Amino acid sequence: MALQYRIFPITPFRQNCTLLWDDATNDAVLTDVGGDSGFLWQHVQQRGLNLRAVWLTHGHLDHAGGVPMLLERQNVPVIGPHPDDQFLLDALPETTASYGFPVCPVFAPTRWLHEGDTLSVGNFAFDVLHIPGHTPGHVVFHCAAAKLLIAGDVLFYESIGRTDFPRGNHQDLLDNIRNKLFRLPDDTLVIPGHARTTTIGHEKQFNPYVGGAA
Repeated sequence: MALQYRIFPITPFRQNCTLLWDDATNDAVLTDVGGDSGFLWQHVQQRGLNLRAVWLTHGHLDHAGGVPMLLERQNVPVIGPHPDDQFLLDALPETTASYGFPVCPVFAPTRWLHEGDTLSVGNFAFDVLHIPGHTPGHVVFHCAAAKLLIAGDVLFYESIGRTDFPRGNHQDLLDNIRNKLFRLPDDTLVIPGHARTTTIGHEKQFNPYVGGAA
């Protein structure tokens, strides 16, 4: 029994949508469905998986903008982000249009998330951590059993998320990375919202923004 994953860089912003599934149950979730819903749904079907939910780390268009289009193919619960990102979801019609994305209608999550909540993919539990800074309602998903972190736009390979967006806060982001993410085991694999994967240990040692702050 193992937790499997596949990373799909989607949308013109090359945002990492992650397909997670338990190979014992074939239960699956998609994280941060920002677009290309037909492409993503095809991969779910090709693997014979049971899509159970969509999880969102935050409300930016390249992470949340494709959700209603995917739900047209299969209506599943939308879990996350934290309610402090509602203003971003409410603005999706305008932001997707302004960036040339397919216009995304406003939608409401089935369930908002908070620090300490727990989610599951098959037999694998994920802890929810609230990591404001990039956006006020950003959350991440950590599976201790699989040593895996779905980090959204918080922590990148030797970098961190931008904080110059509305209601971003640079110091909050640094504090949350140091006080929450850097407490995770060093061998935790980090799947960021863009670009290559990394590990907590690598970032503690080499990240110029927060390195050496373990």
